[in-house]
Amino acid sequence: MDKIDLKSELKSLYKPSAKDVAEIDVPAFSFLMVDGDGNPNTSNNYKDAVEALFSVSYTIKFSLKREKALDYVVMPLEGLWWADDLTSFNRDEKESWKWTMMIMQPPEASKQMAQLAITNVQDKKGLPSLKKIRFEQFKEGRSAQTMHIGPFSTEGPTIQRVHDYIASRSALRGKHHEIYLSDIRKAAPEKWKTIIRQPMN
Repeated sequence: MDKIDLKSELKSLYKPSAKDVAEIDVPAFSFLMVDGDGNPNTSNNYKDAVEALFSVSYTIKFSLKREKALDYVVMPLEGLWWADDLTSFNRDEKESWKWTMMIMQPPEASKQMAQLAITNVQDKKGLPSLKKIRFEQFKEGRSAQTMHIGPFSTEGPTIQRVHDYIASRSALRGKHHEIYLSDIRKAAPEKWKTIIRQPMN
């Protein structure tokens, strides 16, 4: 049985240095995505979206293992973040935040396979966010990123480093992107690893 680890294969995208900001080119990948809004710490919509994404991702994993003898590590949760008033981020007004939570899928996964997985999870768990999931290609292109180590509440200076890097070379584009590499249920907050990524012109 073949086994792949996309995080290792895509090391430049998913294992950046915490010391430096690096410029990367992010090609198109397939993702399961759910859109929502509100405070991620208190919103049931957010919690439901994350549960639905992982449930469907693991169902796809087991389908590929069964049907194509392919085993792989399920990719980490990622989030695109924005707001109608971007200064709400500076004021930490989480209730006005908007987000797209997503999990990358391997090239062998298809839209049809994702739909079957959604149906299977619906039959077993009936999660409310399943109907919001879409299977979509997403391409960021030219971007800058670095690794943040520590709790989410201390990301500010790391984000500023990325923005300063871009400002010295180009201009910001698109949505703020975070990739959550740590299981926050198990790891101590000071050890959480989060990739901070920002598309640039």
